[in-house]
Amino acid sequence: MASRCWRWWGWSAWPRTRPPPAGSTPSFRHHLSTQEKTPQICVVGSGPAGFYTAQHLLKHPQAHVDIYEKQPVPFGLVRFGVAPDHPEVKNVINTFTQTAHSGRCAFWGNVEVGRDVTVPELREAYHAVVLSYGAEDHRALEIPGEELPGVCSARAFVGWYNGLPENRELEPDLSYDTAVILGQGNVALDVARILLTPPEHLEALLLCQRTDITKAALGVLRQSRVKTVWLVGRRGPLQVAFTIKELREMIQLPGARPILDPADFLGLQDKIKEVPRPRKRLTELLLRTATEKPGPEEAARRASASRAWGLRFFRSPQQVLPSPDGRRAAGVRLAVTRLEGVGEATRAVPTGDMEDLPCGLVLSSVGYKSRPVDPSVPFDSKLGVIPNVEGRVMDVPGLYCSGWVKRGPTGVIATTMTDSFLTGQMLLQDLKAGLLPSGPRPGYAAIQALLSSRGVRPVSFSDWEKLDAEEVARGQGTGKPREKLVDPQEMLRLLGH
Repeated sequence: MASRCWRWWGWSAWPRTRPPPAGSTPSFRHHLSTQEKTPQICVVGSGPAGFYTAQHLLKHPQAHVDIYEKQPVPFGLVRFGVAPDHPEVKNVINTFTQTAHSGRCAFWGNVEVGRDVTVPELREAYHAVVLSYGAEDHRALEIPGEELPGVCSARAFVGWYNGLPENRELEPDLSYDTAVILGQGNVALDVARILLTPPEHLEALLLCQRTDITKAALGVLRQSRVKTVWLVGRRGPLQVAFTIKELREMIQLPGARPILDPADFLGLQDKIKEVPRPRKRLTELLLRTATEKPGPEEAARRASASRAWGLRFFRSPQQVLPSPDGRRAAGVRLAVTRLEGVGEATRAVPTGDMEDLPCGLVLSSVGYKSRPVDPSVPFDSKLGVIPNVEGRVMDVPGLYCSGWVKRGPTGVIATTMTDSFLTGQMLLQDLKAGLLPSGPRPGYAAIQALLSSRGVRPVSFSDWEKLDAEEVARGQGTGKPREKLVDPQEMLRLLGH
């Protein structure tokens, strides 16, 4: 199918053209060729990468963009990944909604590309296809005991309290007093903060409508017995992956005190002089928290705290230890490490020493991972990305990618915005240069016929707005901004699908 679809190409790889200057956009108001008059483009994935890519593509005055999403609801990690006590981060949904309301943009949820429709079928229906479906999996620990009850990924835990349908039945056991999170990034800190937030503080967030955490998760967290959370990292304080904003929130978390070993910070004052300013500020805050005596007010707060969190540096997980009956996790065996190398090349090597850290819950937070979406699309399984040059998928003309599936699961929403705009620029540049297929393309009309023949009922953006109104109405009864629908079948029933 691919060779038939691309029979007009005389080469097998993208030309190595340079991107336009930052902030510039090709002008399409003059010299539009026939193929450019109504470019039909589709984007796979409706998270930040998908919507930001669509937003940039709509700068073309005639382009029509269809966004396909496997969930019945849009917004991806903004809805399912952003912490429920960070509502301000979700304000970007307003921008995405404006994009979806464009007369030249359409959202089609409940359509799983790779299952309901293939990428080759999309490529035949559209002039260009952009894959922006993110990282839907987590990196495995690949250690003995990882499969034991009481072990789950931080990604699944976040999905559970944020209402991701596939994680709605997770049922984490929070009846133990200690949890261990393997990883020291922002997701790890989010999970630790949610685990340690006092029930009365959760209630306060409800009263001021500052959390959309699911009803089921809130009920479990109210009964949680977790009092201590350890966040374990292979390297040291200079290599943590979280940002200063998240660290500051943890340090100031009501009812919780930090546990940091001053020995982990010996000699660090001299080392941070040459590091970039954001890293320097972050490390200085860690250093002050670990080594300086708190003032009277902060000392009193810490003394009265009933919960605690700590960072365990220079430790690498080797095994999840089973309980005596072998039926669940009871701890983690850690190899003590030391650092070799300098700068970005710094790596952790084992010293030969081991220690066991008892706990009742183990959460792995060592990174997200993208999956291949279709056999026709190149995929680097080691890096977890689609091989590309500035967003152009290698050796597949007319196919592009943006976001985490393009560069890997790093950065924040603003990083994804910049990345997605660049992919949009490349596509529009290729369109202007006449490098995309000539002649009209049917776009959604062809895909709609395929989906109908396969019994798939897409969810439009106006359908989503009905679900949105239902969620808001359900939340009003409990003082929440919304009560998320978590069952796709219930969503479809509400829409009459």
